[in-house]
Amino acid sequence: MFHMISCFNLKPGEDIESFRFAYTCFVDEMKRVDLVESSGPVGRRQNDTPMDTDDARDHQYFAVMSFRDRAQVNAAYDHIMQHVGTTDDAHDAVYMRVLDPVFICWQDLP
Repeated sequence: MFHMISCFNLKPGEDIESFRFAYTCFVDEMKRVDLVESSGPVGRRQNDTPMDTDDARDHQYFAVMSFRDRAQVNAAYDHIMQHVGTTDDAHDAVYMRVLDPVFICWQDLP
């Protein structure tokens, strides 16, 4: 599997429940067009523990998407960059709410 973690803050005035609804709609749309396998729930950072050692970022929220393989993640990226159709609308409904996004990708080792 290939995974991507999205680290982000919400723009001022945005609320997490509206974001979560938009994110669920986006993931459902990506599944519909076979461009994502799954996504975990949106999580809130808990940096008040010694286990959180990332001082480089101050992102408050996270979500992990999983893809079959690198080909699927690349197809998803190419599709989103076309800016067409219901996928673009669903992506915009998520992306317009976030501030300072960072995306990190990795692939499971065999």
